[in-house]
Amino acid sequence: MKESRLTGAYVRGLYHACGVDAAAGQPRIGIANSWNDMVPGHIHLNHVADAVKDGVRAAGGVPLEFNTIALCDGICQGRGMHAVLPSREVVAASVELTARAYGFDALVCLASCDKIVPGMLMAAARLDLPTVFVTGGLMAEGEWRDGRVVTSDVKEAIGRANRGEITLDELHEIEFAACPGPGVCNMMGTANTMCTVVEAAGLSLPGNATVAATDGQSQISSALRSLASAAGRQAVTLSRSDVTFGDIVTPATLCNLIAVVQAVGGSTNLVLHLAALATELGYPVTLDDWDRIGQETPLLAKFTPASSYTVSDFGRAGGVPALLKEMAPLLDLSAPTAYGIPLTQVIEQAENRFPEIIHSLEAPLAPTGGIVVLRGNLAPEGAVVKASGVSPSMMRHVGPARVFDSEEDVQRCLLDGGVHPGDVLVVRYEGPRGGPGMRELSLPAAILVGMGLAESVAMITDGRFSGATRGPCVGHVCPEAAQGGPLAVLRDGDVIEIDIANRTLNVRLSEEALDERLAAWTPPIKDIPRGFLRMYAAHVGPASQGAVLY
Repeated sequence: MKESRLTGAYVRGLYHACGVDAAAGQPRIGIANSWNDMVPGHIHLNHVADAVKDGVRAAGGVPLEFNTIALCDGICQGRGMHAVLPSREVVAASVELTARAYGFDALVCLASCDKIVPGMLMAAARLDLPTVFVTGGLMAEGEWRDGRVVTSDVKEAIGRANRGEITLDELHEIEFAACPGPGVCNMMGTANTMCTVVEAAGLSLPGNATVAATDGQSQISSALRSLASAAGRQAVTLSRSDVTFGDIVTPATLCNLIAVVQAVGGSTNLVLHLAALATELGYPVTLDDWDRIGQETPLLAKFTPASSYTVSDFGRAGGVPALLKEMAPLLDLSAPTAYGIPLTQVIEQAENRFPEIIHSLEAPLAPTGGIVVLRGNLAPEGAVVKASGVSPSMMRHVGPARVFDSEEDVQRCLLDGGVHPGDVLVVRYEGPRGGPGMRELSLPAAILVGMGLAESVAMITDGRFSGATRGPCVGHVCPEAAQGGPLAVLRDGDVIEIDIANRTLNVRLSEEALDERLAAWTPPIKDIPRGFLRMYAAHVGPASQGAVLY
């Protein structure tokens, strides 16, 4: 029912009690803020929200801020990682339900990190409102002994300290130097891959993905404040137009985003999150799409920890607009953007200032993209690996299986010195249902690198890895072990073949031998706590389809 001075009196009275003057006819702009004081990428978003609200008011709208949860993958590792991927569904539901209940005219989504950005994307797809995103900007680079350090260096330093390469005091110095203040961890992990694709989709303003979170002079940088205010103004403009989220994110857009992730060697977690977004939009995105687009898209850039360049360097080189300019022949840039300027115009104005950071299609780092889909008798429904983070010597690896039923078991074995060159570490029962929650095994993967084993030891799992993972780490193996996938019946000593160049993942067992083992297998009984995790385990779908709830 359209609100009038008569029918809207009760609503306006209740808003008045909140200190909000919501006159009839003014656009009401929902601001979904994931601020809390437990996530580095979000701790400053209350100040970003203030800038958005200033922009909304300046454009004649009414800003209405609300909050949702945000979990830090890094802090939750080894503590509550079972809850992290499921939290994506809670973020999506909370934003969706609040927006439906309050009937916003447009939405501004403030988020920075791994599960919060995709959760808000899923909500925006369900709502199909005029929507603008603001991501929270980059954490500053740290300095240690005349060199740069970022968050991923801390995890690898744990392995270095464990092998005696550095002291515990030096590890302590690194842990503080690498995390100097608010912002998204300055590496091409899941968070920055998500921020990159949001900008590449035209949902956030140009430059947002690589803007600095702070400039040392205030609680947020002047550049981020300006972007946030402009996003608030644009949300009001969008509310008076007919451009909604679904007009911006089309099937062609999703293909663009897969290509962008492939071109920058982005996080394998995007395989999950873009599939989940596609499901919400009603578009199929499969591992075959990742494989096809990956083989058509050259690798144009690599960032920490896969190279010495940080994501701040990406911004210095020209950021997402410069990348899109180099990739333009591979992309469909016909969809509108949230800010009214077509992406074709954005890339016309872009400049690639450092071609050694963002390569051209004519001189790529590699002829194919950073994420490779593997299939074989160990992964009949597929698995993924961040090939751009694997050294040439490990693109093919054959070795004996060392089988573990949890992340804790493999991490303990690593730190106790029980892993040997040539091994293939198999970590099972960590999938969406079996975990539950498909934990991220980035800490044992980083310890593996820090211990100097990334050139001789591989890891495979039905769990997942961080975008910051490097080394021969194969994740998302489907079907997962808990649902009778072949990982469930592997034994120590089985010979595993990983061939990234040929896109295969196999165990040297006959089909008959695998079938015999599977016929004798019974699923383990896991005591899942009562509450959301138990419900999640009962209703979550496979990783190959985005691990969404059914």
